[in-house]
Amino acid sequence: MGLLSLAIWTPIIFGVVLLALGRDDQARVVRWVALIGAVVSFLVTLPLYGGFKLGTAAMQFVEHAPWIERFNVNYHLGVDGISLWFVLLTAFINVVVVIASWESITRRVNQYMGAFLILSGLMIGVFCALDGMLFYVFFEATLIPMYLIIGIWGGPNKIYAAFKFFLYTLLGSLLMLIALIFLYIKSGGSFDLALWHQLPLNSTTQTLLFFAFLAAFAVKVPMWPVHTWLPDVHVEAPTGGSAVLAAIMLKLGAYGFLRFSLPIAPDASREWAWLIIALSLIAVIYVGLVAMVQKDMKKLVAYSSIAHMGFVTLGFFIFNDLGVSGGIVQMIAHGFVSAAMFLSIGVLYDRVHSREIASYGGVVNTMPKFTAFALLFAMANCGLPGTAGFVGEWMVILGAVKANFWLGFGAASALIFGAAYTLWMFKRVYLGPVANKHVKALVDINGREFVMLSLLAIAVLYMGIYPKPFTDVMDTSVAALLKHVALSKLN
Repeated sequence: MGLLSLAIWTPIIFGVVLLALGRDDQARVVRWVALIGAVVSFLVTLPLYGGFKLGTAAMQFVEHAPWIERFNVNYHLGVDGISLWFVLLTAFINVVVVIASWESITRRVNQYMGAFLILSGLMIGVFCALDGMLFYVFFEATLIPMYLIIGIWGGPNKIYAAFKFFLYTLLGSLLMLIALIFLYIKSGGSFDLALWHQLPLNSTTQTLLFFAFLAAFAVKVPMWPVHTWLPDVHVEAPTGGSAVLAAIMLKLGAYGFLRFSLPIAPDASREWAWLIIALSLIAVIYVGLVAMVQKDMKKLVAYSSIAHMGFVTLGFFIFNDLGVSGGIVQMIAHGFVSAAMFLSIGVLYDRVHSREIASYGGVVNTMPKFTAFALLFAMANCGLPGTAGFVGEWMVILGAVKANFWLGFGAASALIFGAAYTLWMFKRVYLGPVANKHVKALVDINGREFVMLSLLAIAVLYMGIYPKPFTDVMDTSVAALLKHVALSKLN
């Protein structure tokens, strides 16, 4: 078993063990097993970064074994500079979510923790899969634990939100399945992604494939106008579910563009780039305005996520190294920042049991330590220099200006909206005099919450101050992808 298999199957095995532990009177044991499983699962991903060779776009840590031999489906894994950081990010966020859910989940604890560990392994599988069918299996399998997390531990309208999440994402993926089967036949019976990247496809075929993949990935990102499921799901999902959904699951769609849309249909990607850019700018500007009028903190951060992911898709489809690298950096940064924002809301919700902004005011007076963390994460969400939120957005804006000044201008305007809705929420929730008896009764964060928020604060600051380790890993792979897209255009 190679390092990638360890990264995928370690959390899944721990998750299955947790499911077997059973009763809620074993909750303390379950929590410790879950934490050990999450930490071990993170530790086994670290050698991937330590052993990763810079300066090559080739897949590394490759594993290949026959799976369904009759249809030539293989268990084929590998990572390059584009996918490596997402493996580490997924494992890291899983540790934070287990710590965050330590006290807030009191029923079916083993199933809750088990679902998150299994989900973590499946998402890592998406980032590692080099076989089209294996990718699809992992991609769809992630829906099951998340559906259960929302449907069992969610809010009052959890069943509606879970169904909406499942149906939106499943229906989009069916067109992708048709595209995968077509490519399997076209390539002579192979699901190998590297072979698919080299297929000579005419303009019409590429366009059909491009829109088939767009149907699956746009819903997952989610792009405007297929974004409406996300705010409903975030509002109903438990805190840990919201954190993982925003930090990792949205990235599966954006990652799909880099693995499928751009390399398999490069001509169609260039031809229809204007559409993706237009939808991205609408997400960045319009959805940012929508976020300003939200009364529910979770809904506000959910719309904020859609706006920030608009930067990602914009970066990918301006076809320069700054844009694509900036999009990937933004995905990683948004993973840290969005998880931090949702977990901060969870800290307040656990105490007051309300997500309404109007229920708070003057929290800084009763929870000064917590407010310091919340301020850092709010600044990162605004894109303040020195935080993770700045790096990717700045790279995308520079790449957009390089492609077209007005594109860059439109993208940069989002920083103003981001600052407006984030700081306005912060002002109403945290600043001023104590607003009511619930805020007066608040108790500052305990040791467990301090550790959870500190881990995210360190990640946000480290990436903001020293992004070089992140960009160095991806540079060569991004250059190779753009070269492939450009050469295809010439041919």
